[in-house]
Amino acid sequence: MAARAGVWLAMTTLLGACAHVGPDFQPQREAWTVGWRSDAIDQASIQQAEPDLRQWWQVFGDPVLEALMAEADAGNADVKVAGLRVMEARAQLGMALAGRYPQTQQASAGALYVNSRQSGPTAQTSRLWEYSAGVDIGWELDFWGRFARAIESADAAYFAAQANREAMLVLLRAQLANTYYALRTAEARLRIARDNARLQRRSFEITERLFRGGESDELDFQQARTQYLGTLGSMPEFENQIAQARNALGVLLGRPPGPLPELADAAAREGVLPLIDRAVLQDVPARLLLRRPDIRVAEWRVAAQSAQIGVARADLYPAVSLVGSIGWSATSLPGMQNGLLLVGGPSVRWNIFDYGRIVNNVRVQDARLQQLIVDYQAAVRQAAREADDAASGLIRALQRERILGEAAVAAERSLSLADTVFREGYSDFQRVLDAQRALFAQQDGYLVNRGNAVNYLIALYRALGGGWDTSVPLVDAGTRARMRERTDWGALLDEVPRPGPALPSPRANARP
Repeated sequence: MAARAGVWLAMTTLLGACAHVGPDFQPQREAWTVGWRSDAIDQASIQQAEPDLRQWWQVFGDPVLEALMAEADAGNADVKVAGLRVMEARAQLGMALAGRYPQTQQASAGALYVNSRQSGPTAQTSRLWEYSAGVDIGWELDFWGRFARAIESADAAYFAAQANREAMLVLLRAQLANTYYALRTAEARLRIARDNARLQRRSFEITERLFRGGESDELDFQQARTQYLGTLGSMPEFENQIAQARNALGVLLGRPPGPLPELADAAAREGVLPLIDRAVLQDVPARLLLRRPDIRVAEWRVAAQSAQIGVARADLYPAVSLVGSIGWSATSLPGMQNGLLLVGGPSVRWNIFDYGRIVNNVRVQDARLQQLIVDYQAAVRQAAREADDAASGLIRALQRERILGEAAVAAERSLSLADTVFREGYSDFQRVLDAQRALFAQQDGYLVNRGNAVNYLIALYRALGGGWDTSVPLVDAGTRARMRERTDWGALLDEVPRPGPALPSPRANARP
């Protein structure tokens, strides 16, 4: 008993002294982000509590857009696939967790019938049955942290999959808002084109009557006709843009191309573009950038690859396993006894000559880690650039909006004066045509710029990672039912994702 206790004590001591080879993950932090500020973002934003950055589209105050956002969460194909990838990563984590337990558990059993005949003077025949059963167990002890590092890597990949789904939500919300306001912009431009076409049609009819009556030359008539037909020619393109935007909205919502009842029910908002001022933020841009889901995805991938170095490096050291077998055998031959076999003990396996394969595999994993670190650094810089570009574009668009608004008012007044002067006979019709052309151009330019301002605001919210939150489950009920029909998923499909820590620390999450 004392000897057996000593063996177990020694094994416990060895297990407690197990080392995790390979580098521990270090959270990625770019030094310049600590004090980074953008003058453009400061000018283009204000800090207040509402609306929350997670639901930034509420700043537009458009109930139709808010309803479409809620529906897109549940119907968008990319978000669904991202949710399923979270479940895939969770199952892979479960596979990695199995490394904590005996890697070999093999049961075997057999029955053998023997019929033996011997020839010669002492010929005889014997018939017997032989039976056997056994269990083999092999458990590689995690002396060097091979399995712990594999769990660490799978855990980080699981959090990366969750962050990737959030990144897909950010992208979806931005695409949906851009497409929705592209539709509204095209509707507004079509309305302005129709209004101007009505004005130009009256001018065309006036010049036609004057020309037919011999009171005017053909030049005024043909110029008025050209301008009117040119405005009519622009309208089919606007109608095409509306149809394409409507179809794009349908795809984002998970529907086939076709009419959208939500838009028909909200006809009062047709062609309505929001008057925007500045973005509403709840934190400084530097911290918002690092909370972007795609930045967190890049950091979790670094964490997952960092652990893979330890997995590869563990192959440099001997693998110590506990192996054991329990076997039983019996025979129907009279006078023979049944047998019971019990075997157990440690086993060591060490690849002494690998000709550089293991060392180079460690180098491969380290090179991949450095690539992901560089990718992370580039992603942070790109995020800062996107935010600064969007804020700068928003500021310039708002500046142009005031100028173009005044220009449109002036063009409308100019047309009124030119029409009055022409009717009183103090000017030819060319000034009316010029005024009509300028009015249409200024009104259309004003609408295009307002649409651009909305797009820049959406781009700023996207660049700062807004819109990642949702209450929609990872897998919808219908999909869960179909997956359960094919495969035993247990309770995994009902699992609520674990929130990733603020600063990635996969090893802490990998512990039981």
